[in-house]
Amino acid sequence: MIDQGTIDRILDAAQIVDVVSEFVTLRKRGVNYVGLCPFHDDKTPSFYVSPAKGLCKCFACGKGGNAVHFIMEHEQMSYPEALRYLAKKYGIEIQEKELTNEQKAALNERESLFIVNQFARDYFKKTLRETEEGRNIGMAYFRSRGFRDDIIEKFQLGYSTQSRDALAREAERLGYKPEFLIKTGLCYETEDKRLHDRFWGRVIFPVLTLSGKVVAFGGRVLAAATKGVKVKYINSPESDIYHKSNELYGIYQAKQAIVKKDCCYLVEGYTDVISMHQCGVENVVASSGTALTPGQIKMIHRFTNRMTVLYDGDAAGIKASLRGIDMLLEEGMNIKVCLLPDGDDPDSFARKHSSSEFQAFIAQHETDFMRFKANLLMDEAGRDPMRRAELISSMVQSISVIPEAIMRDVYIKECASLLQVEERLLVKEVARRREAQATQRATQAERERERLARTQAAADSHLQSPPPPAAGELPTPMDEAAYQQLMPPPETPPTESAYESYIPSAAREKAEFYEYERQILQMIVRYGERVMCHNEAEAPITVIDYVVNDLRNDNLAFHNPLHRQILDEAVAHQHDEGFQAEHFFLAHPDPHISRMCAELVSSRYQLSKYHSRGQKVVADEERLLELVPKLETSFKVAIVTEELKHIIMHLQDPTIIADEDRCNEVMRRYNELRQVQSAMAKSLGDRVVIRS
Repeated sequence: MIDQGTIDRILDAAQIVDVVSEFVTLRKRGVNYVGLCPFHDDKTPSFYVSPAKGLCKCFACGKGGNAVHFIMEHEQMSYPEALRYLAKKYGIEIQEKELTNEQKAALNERESLFIVNQFARDYFKKTLRETEEGRNIGMAYFRSRGFRDDIIEKFQLGYSTQSRDALAREAERLGYKPEFLIKTGLCYETEDKRLHDRFWGRVIFPVLTLSGKVVAFGGRVLAAATKGVKVKYINSPESDIYHKSNELYGIYQAKQAIVKKDCCYLVEGYTDVISMHQCGVENVVASSGTALTPGQIKMIHRFTNRMTVLYDGDAAGIKASLRGIDMLLEEGMNIKVCLLPDGDDPDSFARKHSSSEFQAFIAQHETDFMRFKANLLMDEAGRDPMRRAELISSMVQSISVIPEAIMRDVYIKECASLLQVEERLLVKEVARRREAQATQRATQAERERERLARTQAAADSHLQSPPPPAAGELPTPMDEAAYQQLMPPPETPPTESAYESYIPSAAREKAEFYEYERQILQMIVRYGERVMCHNEAEAPITVIDYVVNDLRNDNLAFHNPLHRQILDEAVAHQHDEGFQAEHFFLAHPDPHISRMCAELVSSRYQLSKYHSRGQKVVADEERLLELVPKLETSFKVAIVTEELKHIIMHLQDPTIIADEDRCNEVMRRYNELRQVQSAMAKSLGDRVVIRS
């Protein structure tokens, strides 16, 4: 785990212009630098880099932050991985916290599995290029598929010889333990306790994680070299580091192209991905012949919500994949389908066409999934009324899982027209199914809460539980999952239970109070430790002191839990020696906090400079005693007004009216806020204007 001192050294050493210029061509513009944004298809330079602040930001798509955030976004790394990347770049030694023996055992085993897979990857690559058998059989196969040397290297392809124990013998010679060869699935043990290679006589396709680590292998049989072997492809079995349902072939090579194109192409096999890359279409991944899983869908959704599924026209394969596409719809993704010409799969089609031709074909022939599914099932149903009823039911099910109401309405209208069914019937059936789904989710959530409560109770009673991580420390990137399993659940911040709001979280960003809340938090991050004034005893009052005490006096709090956490930490650390709020939060070990604070520091929605009757421009930090109280009052009036509105809505709920205790509690809070509102209205002066 990385200690906070090391994180600070990394952030101090990482020059934002130096880091960004490795990936973006920058030109100086005044005191800043500007270039084309690497995160979207930028036509005019909108990506600004500020060396003075150590921040970057695209004013078109909004992405940016400090050097760590840039590397996280561009290279799709975790926070610890990005820190290690920068530490290596600037020659900074990573200081790790000493782990307990149990933690070391778990982490060392995972580390060993990755190391063994890395050895195997290098062994297969070397065998392909440097042995006669590898060149004559393995390389000949790749050449027959038309793969260039650079593509073979890009996907780290390899070959395993016809000898059934060549890898095992080489691994044991180099000192790798048999137990790890077995656990990774590279080898298996026979009845006479001998190790045999799983992938003998096959060309090898390594499977990489998002960060480029080898977690598994796929091997394709070559008939001439492996007589009698009937299974065309074999894959690594599940292991501590490999779960097939959470991996996508080609995601490591495709992630940046997916972000830039804001679209992902989904194909079936290894060679489909490789051939499309070779023809210039890089935003493509493969499900490796299996139906999509929730884990794979969430991985794609990290980069885009647009996907086009490429089919080769096989009707059985298309029908088998429909259920997986329903899961994509449930995630709120925009799905299209493209059928390739008869006799072609993505591999063969890519070998015949250039990148522009391939993408032009997709653009011309891709179809919205709902229309595609309706047409597919209508052809099968024909005039059979039972089949048509099943078709309508299937379409309704797909529509019902779509989270966005507008999209559901559009699809209902289109399906009513396509299927010649009354729209009101579809609306009614979709509503019924959504209600059933909501009930099912609520039941599952309750069961999960009960399970977690039992788990927590068991953890609380276990005296040997390892201690939680100290502030500023993070698990190492490859071992985060194992570390989290060893650690007890984090405690809920005090403000979470101390403040109950009647305002729903949904759409809060559009409420008036939320803008003031962000502005106050911006003042905390920029000037939190600055002294605003002194009290009657001549004790200094900082921005942090003023904000937290003013909110507590009226029993109010920030509505956003992350905002509350930032304020809590500001209060807890403001008296630390050398504390500077901006530096503290930009270097925070929680990437959600550091990214939000980077956004606040670099936000284009800043308080304007103050002009007083033609006199000099006054900076915000010189007007803290004026700005902070105005923002506080404006925020409190706005949030109390919003809170009262939602309390009135609660009081119209029959279930609350029927519960006397609950009704009295809501009424008490209503009267309390009415008094606060009345007192604040008298003191409210001019509001601070938010300008772009």
